[in-house]
Amino acid sequence: MDQHSAEAPDPHRAAVPGPDLLAMAAKARAQGRGDPFGAPVLAMALSLSRRLDDGELTLPDLRAALRHIGDLAFADRAASLARKLGGTDAGATDAALIAVASRTARPDPADSPVPFAAFRQACERPRAAAVFTAHPTFSLPRDTNRALAEAACGTPPPPGLPLRPVPPDLEEEFTQAVAAIANGRDALDRLAAAFLAVARDTWQDRWRTLMPAPVLLSSWVGYDTDGRTDIGWQDTLRLRLRMKELGLARLEAQIAALALDATQPLLDRLATALDAVRAQIMACPPPGTPEPEAAQRFARLLVGRREEALTTPEPLLELFGAAIDAAPDDQARLALCVARAGLAAHGLSLAQTHTRLNSAQLHNAARLRVPALGGAPDDAARRRALFGAINAALDEARPEPVDTGGLLAESSSAMRLMMTVAQITKHVDASQPVRFLVAETESGFTLLAALFLARLCGVERHVEISPLFETAEALERRGERVIEEALRSPHWREYLRGIGRLCLQFGYSDSGRYIGQPAASHLIERLKLRVADLLARHGLGALEVVLFETHGEGLGRGGHPDGLAARLDYLDPPAVRAAFAAARIPTRIETSFQGGDGYQLFGTPALAHAVVARIAEHAFAPPPGEVTDPVYAEAGFAADLFAGMRSAMGALVDDPGYAGLLGGFGPALLDRTGSRPVARQSDTGGPATIRHARELRAIPNNAVLQQLGFLANLTHGLGANASREPEGFAELLRRSPRFAGAMAFARAGLSLSDPDVLRGYVATVDPGMWLDRAANARTPANAASLSAVATALEEQGLGDPVRRVFRSLLADQTSLRRAWPAEGEAPRMSDRLFAVHALRLLLIHRIWMRAVNIPEFSPRHGVTRDGLLRRLLRLDVEEAAKLLDGVFPAHEPPSASLDYGEPPSPRYGGYGREHAELMEPLRELFAMVREASAVVSLECGAFG
Repeated sequence: MDQHSAEAPDPHRAAVPGPDLLAMAAKARAQGRGDPFGAPVLAMALSLSRRLDDGELTLPDLRAALRHIGDLAFADRAASLARKLGGTDAGATDAALIAVASRTARPDPADSPVPFAAFRQACERPRAAAVFTAHPTFSLPRDTNRALAEAACGTPPPPGLPLRPVPPDLEEEFTQAVAAIANGRDALDRLAAAFLAVARDTWQDRWRTLMPAPVLLSSWVGYDTDGRTDIGWQDTLRLRLRMKELGLARLEAQIAALALDATQPLLDRLATALDAVRAQIMACPPPGTPEPEAAQRFARLLVGRREEALTTPEPLLELFGAAIDAAPDDQARLALCVARAGLAAHGLSLAQTHTRLNSAQLHNAARLRVPALGGAPDDAARRRALFGAINAALDEARPEPVDTGGLLAESSSAMRLMMTVAQITKHVDASQPVRFLVAETESGFTLLAALFLARLCGVERHVEISPLFETAEALERRGERVIEEALRSPHWREYLRGIGRLCLQFGYSDSGRYIGQPAASHLIERLKLRVADLLARHGLGALEVVLFETHGEGLGRGGHPDGLAARLDYLDPPAVRAAFAAARIPTRIETSFQGGDGYQLFGTPALAHAVVARIAEHAFAPPPGEVTDPVYAEAGFAADLFAGMRSAMGALVDDPGYAGLLGGFGPALLDRTGSRPVARQSDTGGPATIRHARELRAIPNNAVLQQLGFLANLTHGLGANASREPEGFAELLRRSPRFAGAMAFARAGLSLSDPDVLRGYVATVDPGMWLDRAANARTPANAASLSAVATALEEQGLGDPVRRVFRSLLADQTSLRRAWPAEGEAPRMSDRLFAVHALRLLLIHRIWMRAVNIPEFSPRHGVTRDGLLRRLLRLDVEEAAKLLDGVFPAHEPPSASLDYGEPPSPRYGGYGREHAELMEPLRELFAMVREASAVVSLECGAFG
């Protein structure tokens, strides 16, 4: 069956045929309510199964019913998207931008405006940035994602759109990112126009000198090499050149649309630059290992046409002055000023550039050049010597030549990335710094190693080295120490003063899955408060601090359920803003929009317009002054609550039963939504057994929890302390905006979780449930199949450890639900989502019942019947079916029909019966499993 058979909705379509799954879900839950021995989700799955056996239902009926639920989920997600952005009316959004600019010019409407210099400083200093990343959250095909964004703006979606994702490659990720960034740049133009219009009305003689840049766009799509081997230096350079081409072409279109004689010099210079850049792109070696001759041809064009292609926007900015002066009216002048502001803010690119790699790569590169830097920086016996050695190396380091030949020869990935940055600054764009993000930073030595490589490559003043803090250890203890260790080095202090800012990155995905999303937010906030105090103590208050919040749209990654404004407050809470304001340390808040789910927020001009308005409102909000939120004044209860969550999540993550719960068949429920695999592969083929939760990446980890109907990463561990003081919990939830913002994740988690649903998945890997079904089977054949599944599952040994972890999860969530305030409607999974889980359990059960009926066959090419059965119990259906095709070919080989000169031996044809009764049904059932997963993802609002 076609993998894209699930369709996006046509809201005008008549009700679909098939069973009323919503009514069945409501009935099953009502019958199970108050019955501690009931299993509503399994009861519904069994009811559907028997109706299929009796011929009352067919798989097409169920597919139609599932598609109908998908239609409803799609429509609700589109409406939710618009609501969470504060609406998509262009007039209202423009009014919001004008209000931000007006308050900046005149904080008190009844008073005089601020001095022009103060207004200039306010609107030309970047206060916020949106960063586009390529995280694996491309949970809808491109056209469907676009249709959803348009539906959020009121356009009915076309019928027949697929819901299941198509795994993107790097080119697809880049294409989708560019479309979102282009909408974002249009929205930033409207923000710049608002500031310029207010300035024109207030300072008629000086407004044309302004270049507003309060909000920026950045991207690391194509430049992120952390954990990736498919992005070569030539890919990074090619995509950066394409960003340059896109930025220049956009600028050319803006200016050409004005049709002014005075802009002809600008257009001529842009045409020359674009011709050179396009020639450089064409010459760039293709993906893979570059041929030396191809790299040489590219290098000669990169160097030989660099002046034509421009390496700084200054020549263009100079031409803008004359064009603005010669413009016929204020409307034309304002349009030119807007275009100039975008050029000045983003340089020769559609967006600013972020690169990323991990700390181990840096350590290896530094050690290759200075053997004395060998050893782990967390080794207490080597620590002092390592810091002495890296400072000595920095004393001696001098810039070395960097060329394309060096890139070909360099074996160290970190040095190769730094050399690529050097080539960008020399030959592509030297006007904007390149962010150099370092994942897994747990020592100040890592920052000094990055600085050492930057100094060798001559880009010390062109890179912004930024550590990522994401693990519990880094957030609670090591983060502050990392910064302080680096600050002890005179080289690091000199470097910071040279670039003027300290850039820090905070991760919400790994921290959220290991210690719980609300607890992670608490630790991140505390670390930021300590950083403000640390910088003040070191006398570095003149530095700007960039706080890059690497979170996503999914609840498990910090995507706030109450909308974008709430999300920004969650990431950048009042206490942090107040602390930096009190220390007179300027800050820039940066927030990531991750993969397809993130790009969706910029999926139309109207959506991007609304996003920029919400970011601007947050960035220009007045400092909070005295923070009176009771979560700080009465910190004990909240601190205990979050500490309890961290402890409980730590124990959960280390429990083998939790790895079994996540890894039993959870990863197979997911279509690939990015260019990296969900988990490791085994040496013998097929997915490796998950022994610990860390073996899954963060986003798939969170997505599996969504698919199992129990978002432990949002709730587990809160119940114990909340139930001890339910009145205090309810009072803090009512009185504290900060606490309520964090608990919104728990509320949303409860609304997407149901212990009965998780119990159904746990029972599915428990042989006991299958034996119970066998004892009550209506036919001997079914009884035999059910017993065979029980036997196969017994060999896996997942039942007992998974049931043990289920009891732990159930106990804590029961306590949390009891402690949850009674006001309003209690958070509860919808009947619609419950129905999808029940339907998918039915499908999984039927896959396994067919799997145990694989005919016996002799092992061939390492394929055995037992091995195939193990694959199928882990829902590795697509690969297992391919192997079965080889074991049981559907047709005789073409050679069987040839005349061999004597009477032929009997020809019995291929294994058509096995294909009709085994392989094709397996594929059809599994395609529906994945269609159900796509609907679950829609219901959850984002992937992971």
